[in-house]
Amino acid sequence: MENREINGFLIDSFNQYGLEAGKSQGVCPLCSADRQPKNTKAKCASYDWERGLGTCHNCNTSFQLHTYQRKGASEKVYVRPEQPETLYTPVQTKVQEWFATRGISNKTLQDLRVIEGPEFMPQTGKSENTIQFNYYMGDQLINVKYRDGRKNFKLYKGAEKIFYNINSIVGYDSAVIVEGEMDVLAMHEAGIKNVISVPNGATLNSNNLDYLDNCIDYLEDKTKIILAVDADEPGQALKQEFIRRLGAEVCHLVDFEDCKDANDYLVKHGVDRLRLVIDKANQVPLEGVSTLRDVEDELVDFVKNGFKPGFQIGIENFDNIFSTYTGQFITVTGIPSSGKSDFVDQMCVGYNKNYGWKTAFASPENQPTYLHAHKLMRKVWMDMPDASDIGNDKWNTVTEHVNDNFYFIDMDKYSLEAVLRKGAELVKRKGIKCLVIDPFNKVRDVNANSDDVNRYTLEYLQKIEVFAKKFDVLVIVVAHPTKMYKDKDGKIEEPTMYNIKGGGEWYDASYHGLLVHRDYEAKTVKAKVLKVKFQNLGENGAEAHFRWEYKSGSFLPIAADIAENDPMPWEN
Repeated sequence: MENREINGFLIDSFNQYGLEAGKSQGVCPLCSADRQPKNTKAKCASYDWERGLGTCHNCNTSFQLHTYQRKGASEKVYVRPEQPETLYTPVQTKVQEWFATRGISNKTLQDLRVIEGPEFMPQTGKSENTIQFNYYMGDQLINVKYRDGRKNFKLYKGAEKIFYNINSIVGYDSAVIVEGEMDVLAMHEAGIKNVISVPNGATLNSNNLDYLDNCIDYLEDKTKIILAVDADEPGQALKQEFIRRLGAEVCHLVDFEDCKDANDYLVKHGVDRLRLVIDKANQVPLEGVSTLRDVEDELVDFVKNGFKPGFQIGIENFDNIFSTYTGQFITVTGIPSSGKSDFVDQMCVGYNKNYGWKTAFASPENQPTYLHAHKLMRKVWMDMPDASDIGNDKWNTVTEHVNDNFYFIDMDKYSLEAVLRKGAELVKRKGIKCLVIDPFNKVRDVNANSDDVNRYTLEYLQKIEVFAKKFDVLVIVVAHPTKMYKDKDGKIEEPTMYNIKGGGEWYDASYHGLLVHRDYEAKTVKAKVLKVKFQNLGENGAEAHFRWEYKSGSFLPIAADIAENDPMPWEN
């Protein structure tokens, strides 16, 4: 059995319970020992050795036949909670009675290792009696969720975030995702065992799903993922992010009708209806085909509230003239050494600061990678780190932030196809919301007809648009002009999108266009809006002017107090 894999996981311990290996039926490791003497050897369980899954027909519980090695584990070092001395410490009668009011039996509490005990709760400032939901991965206790009687919650400090009940989906070709531990218990009560929960609920900004990053291997083999999240606004935002990350083709959606979540549904309608509503989960609507009903929520929202505000980078003078949506792409142009790449970095840092967006860079000219990382680090730090800073608290905080939010696609030979494939992988594994291609002529489309410039450009931009829409990502493409002209005074004129090779296609296909242009004499940089697709997002022809601060590498509004002798980015 050495090196054998099941569902992409390497077996660590084969036949962990010492059952009759190779047999299709036998005793249950969970309940047989506790049955009446005459039944302790009864064949009450079925074994599926190929899937690594056992099912008991007596206690109606599924169990893993093997233990598995985790692949793709995070490089971070986390704190581990202490293993409870007794795994199945029963909750006390009073707590059992409360769970019973929520439709949860004591057997379900035992199955899922729910225990009770004292814990310091920061919300009250003292030790409280808490319900403790234990987060296992394999046989390792990874995290603990504590809940007190006032419905205050906390996770174990410094522990890794993973899905609750993650072991339950190993061996299944499907999984159900819910929004809370109580919903997992409700599903288990209804006989639905392959169910997991997010560890910290949902928020309106659900882009940073670190628990999904840490557990993505467990979901990659699933042909069906049922999203049974809450019906409120944060739950729906979480649903959309899961669809974006996991793929619409495998996702199915649950409608809890008149209830908020699975546990409410269990209490109101019972186990039979809960199983039925999960069985009736509908596939995400067919891509490329829409009816009014598919977009009715968006239509109602538009009628009530008008256009949604665009996303901004957090610099007032630029935000006043430009914003964007995701699912679109921006073309940024300018003469060589004008600060285009540096301004794009500024935009990405701004989106990260404002919305938590993660960015991937395919930047062949922004090499070596450590220097690009240094540029981003300065913008996040708002200062120039020196040798004395290495290893201090701020250094560790900033480097960890840059490491977790910015990714560099490094290739020997860049192609658009390879970059978009890697971008799709980073959407799934890391949740990126922005992809930068800098510059486009160094990231070639190997499959397009390069003899016809206009056709090549159109096909190139169409592929970028498809990627942006499919994954709801903002793509920023840096494109150098091919021709530069001087005015009567000998100054280089500002290029437009028509100065890019295949210029007409660039203007027509791009959602937005920006010019980054330097003034050598005044040592200023301006960002000019060349095109906005929707008038609510910006103003064509409008300009924002900046000086560049050397220490932080940041673009600051022209009115900011910056030393006149500060160098500009092209001078370093």
